[in-house]
Amino acid sequence: MLGLQYFSFDDLWSPLVLALFLIIAAAYLVLVGPFSERVQGAAPATVGQKVLFLTGLTVLYLAQAGPFNLLGHVMFSFHMISMALSYLVAPPLMMKGLPVWVWRGIVRWLPKRGLSFLAHPIVAAVLFNGLFSLYHLPIVHDYVMLNFTVHRLYYIVLFITSMLMWWTLLNPLPEGRQASGLSKVGFIFLNMVLLTPACGLIIFASEPLYQTYSNPAAWAEAMRYCVSGDSSALLRSFGGPAFFNFLSSAKEDQQVGGILMKFIQEGIFVSMLAYVFAQWYRKERQEEDDDLTPSGGEERGPLNPAAKS
Repeated sequence: MLGLQYFSFDDLWSPLVLALFLIIAAAYLVLVGPFSERVQGAAPATVGQKVLFLTGLTVLYLAQAGPFNLLGHVMFSFHMISMALSYLVAPPLMMKGLPVWVWRGIVRWLPKRGLSFLAHPIVAAVLFNGLFSLYHLPIVHDYVMLNFTVHRLYYIVLFITSMLMWWTLLNPLPEGRQASGLSKVGFIFLNMVLLTPACGLIIFASEPLYQTYSNPAAWAEAMRYCVSGDSSALLRSFGGPAFFNFLSSAKEDQQVGGILMKFIQEGIFVSMLAYVFAQWYRKERQEEDDDLTPSGGEERGPLNPAAKS
């Protein structure tokens, strides 16, 4: 299926990386479980938080080291799915899965001034979307895909900036600066607009932009980082990425990738809009109820007998 049968277990699942992610999962469960009893003011994570964090961790593994990573080197459309999973799906899940006391510990060790600047909504949105768009310029993308160290460093920086971007919407610290409902709505639309030019470039290009998905030699070179053995054997066996492309051409694969990225982003941020509006509505209702309730706990109103006496 999708050509995965031609690759080994190691190629598909990256056992060493899988072991690392399992260690991270185990460390998380110990931290938010038994270890939390030793931390003053801490409480164990809820079942929901554990599910969210472990789901996010699993999504990140599948996108960066599992089958989606391999498929993302074979077809550009899967590359964009992998990017969406890595930076639009996994970060918010993992952020919501960490209890407040863990976040306080993390923030305590970070430089306050630098963090405050980088987490500013406009700065965070421009940083993440700017780096994402820069990465998908053909010359930059092909260079990053062909240089493993640069590739990993760039992806780490993208992940960090995606967390900063999500911070405005999901700030877990009650004492931290919380954006208003209206600010969050504006921030969501800003992110949707900033990513549009990159997706438009990809969708409406008149020819394939990326050598690593259209040039067999460049593709084989990029595949060295996710398959074992001599990658030149891929050329002898399959001739190039076209063997695995079930779409009509590299150009169509590229267009589908751009459309998928934009649709996934739109879907996620529309869901966030609904979440923000729901929170906003609950907050407004709570404030109205508080205004109608006097300090003594009795509601004011024409039907309250105590108000007449």
